[in-house]
Formats: sequence, structure tokens, C-alpha cells
Amino acid sequence: MKNIFVGNLSYSATETSIRSLFEAYGTVDRVNLITDRDTGQAKGFGFVEMSSSSDADRAIAELNGREVDGRALNVNEARPKPERSAGGGQRRRNRW
Repeated sequence: MKNIFVGNLSYSATETSIRSLFEAYGTVDRVNLITDRDTGQAKGFGFVEMSSSSDADRAIAELNGREVDGRALNVNEARPKPERSAGGGQRRRNRW
């Protein structure tokens, strides 16, 4: 399975439209468009998971730079999310 980052999406893009775009290259397992937590508005990027690595590589090669809804897509293999520290650090206080 390969996870693909899709950036520079139109804010009107839907999971269905992105799934259709990628299904031309193979089986799409999952589409996840990222939205703002507070407003629910699309942020213009998302992720597509495909079963076959070779299908995913072909989709990346064919779709990167392709214009969709007037925007050139940025398509590449997703990088793992960097690990965050556990937090719990002290906050700086203003001392007068």
C-alpha cells in the first residue's frame, strides 16, 4: 500500500472527484481531504491510499503537474508525519 500526498487542490474538490481521478490508474483504498477543524472548509490538500505501489507510482508520475479545476496538482509520495515531542514543557512567564 502506498500513501500519496495531493496538494494545490481546488477548494471545491470532493473525495469522489479525487477518487475518480486516481481510479484511472488502479484501485483506490481511501481518500482523505483535509479540512479546517473549526470551519469545515477544505484546506486544498489531501491523501490518497492505493493498494498497488506500481499503480501509485504511475498515478504520481501522470498526475503531478496536471491541471485540474484551473490548478496544477502537486502529487508525490506522502512522507511519514514527524514525531512530536511529548510536550509538557514549561511556559515562559513575564516577570515585571
